[in-house]
Amino acid sequence: MSSGREGGLARSSLGRVLDDLGITLLEVAHGRIDPDRDVGGVVIHDPADEPVYPSGAIVLGVGTRGAAALAALLDDLGGHDVTALVVRSPVEVTDAVRAAADAQGIPVLGLARGATWTQLAALLRSLLAEDDIGETQVESLGGLPSGDLFAVANAIASLIDAPITIEDRSSRVLAFSGRQEEADASRAETIIGRQVPARYARALTEMGVFRDLYRDDRPVVVDPIRLGEGVSTQRIAIAVRAGDEVLGSIWAAMDGPLTPERTATLRDAAKLVALHLLRVRAGADVQRRLRAELVGTALEGGAGAGDALGRLSLAGQRVCVIAAALVSESRAGSPHPNEFTIAERERFTDALAVHLSAVQHGSATALVGDTAYGLLPAAGEAAEERSVRVVEDFLERVGSRMPAVVAVGPPADDITGIARSRAAALRVLRVLREPAPTAGRRRVARAADVQTESLLLELRDLIAARGDELSGPVGRLVEHDRRGDGRLVDTLQAWLDNFGDIGAAAAASFVHPNTFRYRLRRAAEVSGIDLADADARFSAMLHLRMLGRLPPPRAKAAR
Repeated sequence: MSSGREGGLARSSLGRVLDDLGITLLEVAHGRIDPDRDVGGVVIHDPADEPVYPSGAIVLGVGTRGAAALAALLDDLGGHDVTALVVRSPVEVTDAVRAAADAQGIPVLGLARGATWTQLAALLRSLLAEDDIGETQVESLGGLPSGDLFAVANAIASLIDAPITIEDRSSRVLAFSGRQEEADASRAETIIGRQVPARYARALTEMGVFRDLYRDDRPVVVDPIRLGEGVSTQRIAIAVRAGDEVLGSIWAAMDGPLTPERTATLRDAAKLVALHLLRVRAGADVQRRLRAELVGTALEGGAGAGDALGRLSLAGQRVCVIAAALVSESRAGSPHPNEFTIAERERFTDALAVHLSAVQHGSATALVGDTAYGLLPAAGEAAEERSVRVVEDFLERVGSRMPAVVAVGPPADDITGIARSRAAALRVLRVLREPAPTAGRRRVARAADVQTESLLLELRDLIAARGDELSGPVGRLVEHDRRGDGRLVDTLQAWLDNFGDIGAAAAASFVHPNTFRYRLRRAAEVSGIDLADADARFSAMLHLRMLGRLPPPRAKAAR
């Protein structure tokens, strides 16, 4: 998709948004549409939490029902630079609604029934995404903006006089033309879901359509009767190839015979779409690398950090640094993240980016090394707590499909603060990556939540760096148990964990209290620890926390 102009409409204009998403998803309920009005972002209205409104925002009035609520929302939005308000259709347009919309200069749009707010937000942001990173030079392929699949779809639709979709190998809709209302109910369902419905995909597979489609470069005609209910218009499809690789397909909804002219037009169109798909693929890689470089530079806090923040449109803003990483559930959060492929980490980062941008306009996300970083604008009070809720919601959404842990750094007001926030987030992330001692695993945390655990890890590093060995009372107990002379380390651990309660400690150790008392006396004798000394108990607890992470005591040389 282009970030420049096509036919006089900018990619980030209201007119272009309605051209691409109108009829199928959006309808104008009331108000004058200025096609050149800039769209600066997408905001989901939340009556319980005042969002940050970028200039020229399209506001999604999720849950706004009734004329009174709509009129009140329009009045509330009057103090902000809002381009349009979207509510669920059918929209109840009363005199009060008309008066409020006209007074505030905010047109009201209706979201088609059956379409979800998540789909609409994703589509709107996909149309606006090209403006996220500075200015880019507009290229063209076949007279169309390079990579602008929606413009390509509209051009092909004009050539063959039929609404079309451009789909990938998984039957996901990458772009669609206008005039979709001329097709049938199944096409509308496909556009709204951005995916060919499963029942139709199964039918196409059973009919051998995909086999024929990907076998050669000739168009395939699909009889609508064989596809079942909801399909009344004939489909003509052709594969999109780059050499031997099938990139996707073009699907036209039109009746009539497949004439030589239609065949030639579709073949030429497939070649053009292939060029644009390759450009989209290459552009996505370039944009990903550029964003990673900008985010990485901003996080380091060096000489180029200010420029990087400016190009990310975050200069002068208060932000929280988010650090996230995939973890292996089977290994209870292994500290070895390299078991995940680059593709897995990139998919996770892309999912995080979509979520952060959906809840907070202007956020920047990138994969740097094996860690996904996010710069989340943090204006207002309780910014850190709000950031925690945002990432908790993200982890809840991705569930077990992407098991991960996320650390939230403290809010930062300047370049130096961003570097400190990143350092804090990395310390927290290290704690979260550690194997969990119990089944209940923490997945999101701030520095204040895991300060003690973080200090223990730093203590472990210090001991390892100095080459210190496990010694003292706990070291003697470890050596004693290594010779097979009893479970004295576990006994001391259970006693300390249960605050000296013999009954509870014995139950936790699955032994009789008298047996436990005997073992505890032996532990005190072997180690020389004074269990009545608070400092000695604290020292033993620290050493026990370090077990398994420190070098074992050296074996004594034979005399």
